[in-house]
Amino acid sequence: MTSMRDDLLERALREADPAPTPRDARPDAAALRMRDRIIRSATRAPRRRARTLGWASALGAAVAAIAIAVAVMVPQTEAVAGGPEPLVFSEADSVDQTLNDARDALTSASGPAEPIRIVRTATWALDINGSTGETTVVPQLTTLEWAPDGSGKSTSVHGVPYDPEDAAANVGAEISSSGEVSYEIEFEPRQFTSPAAEGFGDSRDAVFSALEAYWMPADPDAADIVQAMTTMLGEWTLTNAQESQLLGILGESDGVQSLGTTEDRLGRPVAGLRVVSADGAVSDVVLLSLETGRIVGVERTNLVENDLVRAGAIMSYTLWDVDGALVR
Repeated sequence: MTSMRDDLLERALREADPAPTPRDARPDAAALRMRDRIIRSATRAPRRRARTLGWASALGAAVAAIAIAVAVMVPQTEAVAGGPEPLVFSEADSVDQTLNDARDALTSASGPAEPIRIVRTATWALDINGSTGETTVVPQLTTLEWAPDGSGKSTSVHGVPYDPEDAAANVGAEISSSGEVSYEIEFEPRQFTSPAAEGFGDSRDAVFSALEAYWMPADPDAADIVQAMTTMLGEWTLTNAQESQLLGILGESDGVQSLGTTEDRLGRPVAGLRVVSADGAVSDVVLLSLETGRIVGVERTNLVENDLVRAGAIMSYTLWDVDGALVR
């Protein structure tokens, strides 16, 4: 018997990308290779205690698993055809200076008085037509609203697609709404599950405990922190004080590299911090707003060429604090 959460996940996947393939069709060789790679690479060390994984987090984990590969280091600025160009950074400061500047900005910038269960995001996906091989970049604009009782709503709108081989289209702010709804799902009470449904405070201990609830190990490296932070920000719009604690916790870890400044995919001025996964497979770039100090994005890059993803390819990005007028 399938659970209600399984039904919701299947429904979200089906509505986001309906496929004509029969449900009982056997996977082809390529699908089996991808399955085996996901299984091998997604295995993680057990956490200190078991957690309940919500349907939205399960979907995110599945996408993240597909993004894992075996790796070598390549420059963050190497451009790869078939996806967005990597962001180009300049004028790198030290990690401490970048974090201090962001935390200083957070003390004076406006932000929510309490953590909010509404998140607006812009994400990127590569859409490949299985019949023709035609590839387009399709941004997604999503709003998630939920309540402590597990009720809520998630709505996703297609961004305007563009050709990933078009260099001009990959430069600057290329996310705009098409107005076409990709999917819309309403949750009844207890259908949306979160490991931090009751919220948490803005002390370091409270934020650290919340990150542990989002599957961060007790002795995390920088990549562990970024992974838990990304999942948390997928469910919560935090206060500036909570964001500052996140940056402080990240700054305490080893393996963080300052990249300098640039503009994100929405044209916002940001500073970048990069961390590499423990297995060297991928790197994540955390984007900090130069205006507010808030964490406004994470971009993931593949670090080795293989039969699925090219070395240096941007695999995904997620942008937060997106204007509500855009996400509609």
